[in-house]
Amino acid sequence: MTLPFFPPDLFDDERDVLLETVFRIGTAPAQRFILGERTAAFEQALRLQLGAADVMACGSGTAALTLVLGAMGVGPGDEVVVPAFGCAPLASSVVSVGATPVFADVHPWTMVVEPYEVEAAISARTAAIMPAHMFSVMADMPTMRALADRHCVRLVEDSAVAQGGTLAGVPAGRWGDAGVFSFVQVKTFGTAGEGGAVVTDDPELGRLVRMLRNHGQDGRDRFVHHVIGHNSRFDEVLADFQLHRLPGLAGRLRRRAEIADYYTERFAPLVERGVQPPPPGRDGRCFYVYSLLADRRDDLKRHLTTRGVGSHVYYPAPLPAQPAFARYAKPGQYWPHAELASARTLALPIYPHLTDAQVEHIADAVCDFPGGPR
Repeated sequence: MTLPFFPPDLFDDERDVLLETVFRIGTAPAQRFILGERTAAFEQALRLQLGAADVMACGSGTAALTLVLGAMGVGPGDEVVVPAFGCAPLASSVVSVGATPVFADVHPWTMVVEPYEVEAAISARTAAIMPAHMFSVMADMPTMRALADRHCVRLVEDSAVAQGGTLAGVPAGRWGDAGVFSFVQVKTFGTAGEGGAVVTDDPELGRLVRMLRNHGQDGRDRFVHHVIGHNSRFDEVLADFQLHRLPGLAGRLRRRAEIADYYTERFAPLVERGVQPPPPGRDGRCFYVYSLLADRRDDLKRHLTTRGVGSHVYYPAPLPAQPAFARYAKPGQYWPHAELASARTLALPIYPHLTDAQVEHIADAVCDFPGGPR
């Protein structure tokens, strides 16, 4: 049995639907391939699902973060507090608008940013805080919301990995002044390409994001550019494909959660051997990635390979240690939990079309690892 971490067959059951969609939109008289009626219908479907005032589809989750920060007026001289552990766009989106990322350490078990670290990083120059949901755990958004309100800063919720997750009954993406999603292939609502969305209840923020995603045009007069914008327009083929896939999202998420529950139950006794599963439960969980913390991470990865189980390391270095962002790290500052996460985290397959037998095989392979000290 060989089980890749990144499955090549995510859309095999929908290949005919995708081909039909490409043909139908490609041969339609309007010849509209971006920001057309299918994109508008997709945005409306997400608005209704989330109970949001506005949803703007765009080119990627990374673009969504950049568009939000730009629409908020974040720029040179401003600071944005971001997690020290996570995906590069957390910092690069801040740099892209001319602002400075300020890194806050994460929780040693959940790997989401610690609220007290965020508060300690807030200064007179802070324009926004940008917590991110991580792997299978949502950030502490009630506390983040309270922090943002107390310090009068904007709250951007990076929910790129968490679509479908809920915390205290509130969907991921709905806690901040704006939230973002990513539709890249491997996400919980991934598509056959790139894509993202911004979610907000702020009408002015929504209006500005719509302009910024389309070269600063407001949609009324073409070639009238009100602001300096970007080319981050959503694809009509993918919008139609996502509308087709949206009704099945809840079922796919349930399957991911079932797999995660099984893994966590099987792996709970491994803590004494230096292998720790994420916290159990369903509230505040998203199950995009199921990531273990292992003292002998590289040995575990090699062991799984011999058993035909693919695994993946997210992220091998904290953001402040990356060459692109090192200049934003203050001298003498350390992020010990982010550094520990980079050395210990290992993600397992959790895609929803895994069979029960395959899930059991993966769990057996992990449980067979001897563990112990380095």
